[in-house]
Amino acid sequence: MSDQTQTAGGAQPPSSPLPGNWFDIQARSYAEWMFWVHLLILQPPGFVVGLLFVVRCATPEGKAVGTRLLKFSLVGPGVAILIGAALRFVSTQPYLSFILVRVGIWVILATSLNLINGITGQFSLGHMGFAAVGGYTAASITVLLGPRLGVDPANPGPADPLVFFAALVCGGVAASVAGVLVGLPTLRLRGDYLAIATLGFGEIVRVALLNIPALGGAAGFKGIPSFTTLSWATLWAVAAVLVVRNIRFSRHGRALLAVREDEVAAEAMGVDTVRYKVRAFTIGAFFAGVAGGLLGHYITILVPKEFGFLNSIEVVVMVVLGGMGSITGSVLAAAGLTYLSEALRAVGDVRMILYSLLLILLMLTRPQGLLGQIELGRDSVRRLRALLGKWRRGRAPAKEETPG
Repeated sequence: MSDQTQTAGGAQPPSSPLPGNWFDIQARSYAEWMFWVHLLILQPPGFVVGLLFVVRCATPEGKAVGTRLLKFSLVGPGVAILIGAALRFVSTQPYLSFILVRVGIWVILATSLNLINGITGQFSLGHMGFAAVGGYTAASITVLLGPRLGVDPANPGPADPLVFFAALVCGGVAASVAGVLVGLPTLRLRGDYLAIATLGFGEIVRVALLNIPALGGAAGFKGIPSFTTLSWATLWAVAAVLVVRNIRFSRHGRALLAVREDEVAAEAMGVDTVRYKVRAFTIGAFFAGVAGGLLGHYITILVPKEFGFLNSIEVVVMVVLGGMGSITGSVLAAAGLTYLSEALRAVGDVRMILYSLLLILLMLTRPQGLLGQIELGRDSVRRLRALLGKWRRGRAPAKEETPG
């Protein structure tokens, strides 16, 4: 997105094929292994049992179970083939991998902020502050404790993904603690006052990192091992989307929506608004911290200016552009803006002007965002099919009645 993130710490796309990563190699092997297990062990009995349910069962429930078994037995090998082929193809395309990893990181940031700004209705401008806390914590673990745990960046081994996963989780937990510490005193504020408070938190984190020599200061935290790959970014992005989606459609999600629509009415109905807002901040801060850890272990350096106010605004733009409260919109906006930023790189500094004009035009023509509060899913596909069916029936010529 911004020039800071793209140029700092060697974040330019690699010019040669990416080095072999133990985790990616194991992921490709796992996909191939799952293909043969599914094809030789799971598919035959699943297909036979599913066929028996469809043919012999008289109840609709039994036929539905049989249909699901048939779909699983037939679709499973294809999914494994697609995963393995995609990983193999992307591993030979460094620039494509560079784009997709950045998309995954921005999806995590946008989705987690959507839980705070879109679903809960708060207005946070310090999301990159949580990413900074998580990123520096994860980097400190892998750089300082990694060698004692058998991590050697020059010789990838099975200990690397375990240490990296633990570091990301610790970074997320540290960011969650920061979210609680910020949320408890500030979430009694509303609107612009809350935005100013979270903005102040982000600037406090950035200035503090600038003045801590042990973490590199203004020169940045260097020597971070390059552990982040497309597999890691994809797994965490999927996890963030699933967690936020499940919260959105749960009892807690309905309480968060009540806080967004009318906080006074929610309190009158017995909703503990402060507690739910703190929960939203905590979960959103956790995934922001994980995204910061993924970013640091991809560009191999963390510079405080990467977590400044402008990058926090970019995450807010993604949430607003996709639609406040729409998880699907956040994913699409994060992917689209990341690709757009790279596609306009050829025009130099003019790309920032074109980028801003496109955003202004979209906000003028569709202020509710790309999707508003719509979520794309199975029900959306059914509604789309129904609309297409009505449109086709409306365009079909009426049959002429023959006189009897």
